[in-house]
Amino acid sequence: MVLSFFNPEDAPVRKIDAHLPQVSRLSLRADSLRERFRSPPTWMPEIAAERLFTARKPTRASVLIPLVPRDDEELNVLLTQRTDHLTHHPGQVSFPGGRSEPTDADEISTALREAHEEIGLHGEFVEVLGQLPLYTTGTGFLVTPVVALLRPGFSLQVDPEEVADVFEIPLAHLMSPVNHRWHSIDMGGVEREFLSMPWQSAGASGRQQNYLVWGATAAMLRNLYRFLLA
Repeated sequence: MVLSFFNPEDAPVRKIDAHLPQVSRLSLRADSLRERFRSPPTWMPEIAAERLFTARKPTRASVLIPLVPRDDEELNVLLTQRTDHLTHHPGQVSFPGGRSEPTDADEISTALREAHEEIGLHGEFVEVLGQLPLYTTGTGFLVTPVVALLRPGFSLQVDPEEVADVFEIPLAHLMSPVNHRWHSIDMGGVEREFLSMPWQSAGASGRQQNYLVWGATAAMLRNLYRFLLA
């Protein structure tokens, strides 16, 4: 089955992780995150790879997980929705990012360059906290998630060819396991399991907008949850 025809909304919810512990609000503040990345605990990512459904050569990539400070020291996660015509993961909610280029010095350089190209985020407003372990997507990308705080004063200029929407979700919502839903679906005789995190928000027009964070993006957020809980 071709992944572009796969609708995650069609996959039944198998379980919701409401029984798992919460990450404390104090642990989700900027200073706490800085300290956690400076002195990381011993831990293992829960989800390291998806079932591969391509034979093409693995490709290195990076994504930026941008954390936006808001009122009362709360942080939001800045996410994008990809345009429907892209070859890989069209229409999906994702982090800014993409494949590595020969001119990139390292994984962080890739994440910063891609964020600038996709949403116009300038590196001077990005405080990199650290990296999460490599994540392998079903499309053969070896992705390094780079976690960063955004400094006040940043602005965005979205590339409409790649990005259909930019929005924020409270970090506390994404780090709350009551919002972590596991799905399983048969794809061409192979059972596929994936994680999703739904979010509802009032858009600029005041109308309710429904977003579904799922797949690789949700898996990397789940690993961030495990990292902060360790």
